[in-house]
Amino acid sequence: MIDTVVLSQGKANAPCTDIEVSDIEISDIVVSVSGRDSGKHFFVVSRDDIYAMLCDGKSRRVENPKRKKIKHIRFESKSDCRTALKLKNGAKVTNSEIRRALAEYQTENRGEKEVCK
Repeated sequence: MIDTVVLSQGKANAPCTDIEVSDIEISDIVVSVSGRDSGKHFFVVSRDDIYAMLCDGKSRRVENPKRKKIKHIRFESKSDCRTALKLKNGAKVTNSEIRRALAEYQTENRGEKEVCK
């Protein structure tokens, strides 16, 4: 009975998205949910089964992306901007392009928080 209560509480705090953690791809915008960088937005630069390499162009640059476990990030959005397309195609992306794309995303979605029901 206690396990059921804990699981239902965990699901209430789960993100409101149909994307599973395993469906996160290169060029997706994610949010860190643990660590000193929790709450920050990042682009996924690369990933494997356990880890994703994240960069925001400022504190974590393209040259030195953050290696973070997949379970410690939350999917935020699929991006179709020029920077995301360059990441998908494997083209070189600059830190300023990443900063600009994340800033545009954050200003567009500033007041649009989903509410779980």
